[in-house]
Amino acid sequence: MGIVGWSGSGKTTLLTALLPLLRGRGLTVSTVKHAHHGFDMDRPGKDSFRHREAGAREVLVASGARWALLHEIGGTEPRLPELLARMQPVDLVLVEGFKTHPFAKLEVYRPVLGKPPIWHTEPDVVAVAADAPLASCGRTLLPLNDPATVAEWLLQFLALE
Repeated sequence: MGIVGWSGSGKTTLLTALLPLLRGRGLTVSTVKHAHHGFDMDRPGKDSFRHREAGAREVLVASGARWALLHEIGGTEPRLPELLARMQPVDLVLVEGFKTHPFAKLEVYRPVLGKPPIWHTEPDVVAVAADAPLASCGRTLLPLNDPATVAEWLLQFLALE
């Protein structure tokens, strides 16, 4: 399930509120976050950053608590199915971004931002979580500030209950 919306709409806030609610229901959940620009997971001066800057195609960082693999692609952005294939199986993957890719999405919409709704142009938007009433939305409308209600809808929509 995707969570899409304009910058500043509250996608990450909603996603991070949904995670403990879904995990509390016994689900295993992973996330994928789309970044529009280059990004670094480590800081300049750190060894892993220096490895990558020196030309390593992949840098794997591991500790007793976690591991992360940074892979330089230097070409076309990987498609979502390619990225999902690299992940371990879980009950649910929440995808933040990738709004033009074909899969079911929940739009986070705040009219006060003055941006046009994504549901007008993306037929895969199946529901909208908003912080204000919306006229003629044509999608399931959910209360943005009530993550428990959003989680319940999500479980029912995905038939995970």
